[in-house]
Parts: sequence; C-alpha cells; structure tokens
Amino acid sequence: MPPDRPFLPYGRHYIDDEDIDSVTQVLRSDFLTTGPVIEEFEKEFAEVTGARYAVAVSSGSAALHLVTLVMDLKPKDVVVVPSTTFLSTANAVQYVGAKVFFADVDPENGLLTANTLEQALMNAGDRVRAVFPVHINGQTVDMNAIAKIARAKGFDLVEDACHAIGATYVGPEGSHVPVGSNANSRLSTFSFHPVKTVAMGEGGAITTNDDQLAERLKILRNVGMTRAPGDFKLISQAFDASGEPNPWYYEMIELGYNFRASALHCSLGLSQLKKLSLFLKKRSALMEHYKMRLEPLGPLVRPIAAMLDCKPAWHLCAVLIDFDLVEITRANLMQGLLSRGVGTQVHYIPVHRQPYYRNLYGEISLPGSDTYYNRILSLPLFHTMTHDDVDYVVDSLVKVLEGQQ
Repeated sequence: MPPDRPFLPYGRHYIDDEDIDSVTQVLRSDFLTTGPVIEEFEKEFAEVTGARYAVAVSSGSAALHLVTLVMDLKPKDVVVVPSTTFLSTANAVQYVGAKVFFADVDPENGLLTANTLEQALMNAGDRVRAVFPVHINGQTVDMNAIAKIARAKGFDLVEDACHAIGATYVGPEGSHVPVGSNANSRLSTFSFHPVKTVAMGEGGAITTNDDQLAERLKILRNVGMTRAPGDFKLISQAFDASGEPNPWYYEMIELGYNFRASALHCSLGLSQLKKLSLFLKKRSALMEHYKMRLEPLGPLVRPIAAMLDCKPAWHLCAVLIDFDLVEITRANLMQGLLSRGVGTQVHYIPVHRQPYYRNLYGEISLPGSDTYYNRILSLPLFHTMTHDDVDYVVDSLVKVLEGQQ
C-alpha cells in the first residue's frame, strides 16, 4: 500500500462531533435504553420514509424476524425471497417454520423482477403468503410491477430496504414514492449497520401504515410484554378495587424477543438522520464520478444496470467484471487491489448456494443470480471519499488488470 495514502475500505461510517454529542447527552441522561429518544427517533424515521409508523429494533435481521412473526406465518406458508440478498432475508422465514422459495434476479443489477417473480410463483405452489422484494445496492425493484402481481394473486409484500434508506421510485401517476412509505407493501425493514448510509452501530427499523401491526411489533420486540391496561387479560390481578391499574403490573401476552434498540443507538441514529440528504448527495456525486471513470473500461468493467424509474440511495458501488475476458480471478484481483490499499467485497453469495439451504431444498437453478454473483465486486464508497480517491481506485483497478504489481 502506498505510504502516503490511507486505506480505502469498501464501506465506512461517518461520525462527526454532533453525533458524538448526541450519544454523550444520553450517557448523561436517566435512560440508556428505552426512554424518550426511542420515540423521537421513531417519529423522525417515519417522517423521513413517509410511513405512519416506525418501530426501532436492534438490527436489520431483528426487523426481518419480527416481520415474519407479526405476519403470523405458519409452517406450511411459503415466502418468495430473491436469492441475491443477505442471509437474514431468508433466515427470518425459516425462524418461524415457514418455507422459503428462492426467486431469480436480473443478472445486470441483482434485483427481483416481475418476470423472475412470475417464474417463481409458477413453481412455488398455492401456499404463497408473501414476497420479500429486496432493494440491492441502493436501487429499488420495480415495485409497481411487483405490486400489480401481488394484488392479482392476493399475497403480501414486505420490502427489505436495508440497502435503500432515502431511495425513491416513480409511482403509477408520476409521483416519487419514498422507500419505506409502504405505498405498495405492508411493511418495510431497514438496517443501520456501520457501513450503511445511516449508522447506529447496530440497529434497525420497521415501517408500516397499519396501527395494529405497529403496536404488536412493539410488544414482540419487548419479549411479548405489555403495560397497556387495555391489553390486560387477568383483570383481578391487573386492577385494584377502585378499577385503577396496579402501578407495577405487566403481562406477557405472547412469545416475543428482546429486540429493543437502546437509547444510545437511537440517539446516534437520530443525529445521523439529520445528515441523510447530505449523505445521499455525496454518494450520488461519487457514483457519477465512478461511472465517468469506468466508462472506458466497458465491457470488461462496468457499473450495474440502472433502474430508470428509481432515484437510488447508493449504499454500495457495485460493478460487473467479466473475469473470463480480463483473465484474472476475482480473488487475485481483490488481493492486488488490497496490496494497493483498496478494500473490496462481494455482495452477495446467492443464498440458495449456502449449505444449509442446499440441504433443505436441494439443488436450485437460478442462472440470473449466479451470473450476477460471478461478476460482482463492491468498490469503496463512503462519505469521506473524494473524487481523487475514486480516481485512485479506478487507476489501481486498471493497473492490477494489466498485471502491474
């Protein structure tokens, strides 16, 4: 690695003094977990996404798990999940005993399409309860086309939006629909892992426009416990002789989990949300510079295909590389870039290839997902990068491809 250049990871969080001060205030407060900052974050996140309700949780994986619980998925139910995603999208379905049916994706951008969904539905049987479209890299699936199929066939949509906070897509009448507003879906899930655009360390959220779902999600994230008198079942224990609820009383009304987000995490998330538009603008500018610099390398190296009706919120800089034509393996390319101080990653190994799912469902042919995986590589993209950093990444890429050490 050149001694005069800092290492460039594929992703990195950005924390400023305002973020640090927000967490410090919580450390000096009466609440390190629960408390008013949780509700403040949820209110702000609902406004950002355009949803009626937001429920903060401990991670994006916890958000997906809670979604499968609140939907009351049963062991014979089927959920269609694109294979190009992180493990948690499929795992959440398995947690509740339902069946995952893997769908193929567009090999040019890794996204579920109306055609690949229709192909999956032809083979998934008549027990399909839901489809979990996944917004990858910051781009959205064609939610209008997917929703049209969902309405015709009568299943629910849950958006895995862990890559796409701040993204929008064009609605049927030309309006810009924010991801998480649930204009076409029942629920949406988000992640605030450090490499995401908004970082909480660990954290997640679920948005919905259904007040009953929102209230139940809050109970499920809190080990199934409620302190709301209206929910109490054991009246003689819950209330005193005058009919007032006993001040210590609570009830567990169903089996839940400890998936709460702490006040520390939510205070950081609240501070980060204030910078979301700045984050999105910077990432968009960096991606435009990448696109310009990569253009001479096509077709050997090129950005993923753009969704025309989407205004992306770039989470990753994903490029497609024809490793047969460049005559270098992906592992050797990654090692060569690493030696020059450039970190890269692969997002993702198709979930249907994982040993657990191969043992469970057998060999599955998903050529789009496999083709995307075989060519994909994530280059550095984070808020403090400069155009000079992008130039260095692309120049390093060219030199490694040319066999220079």
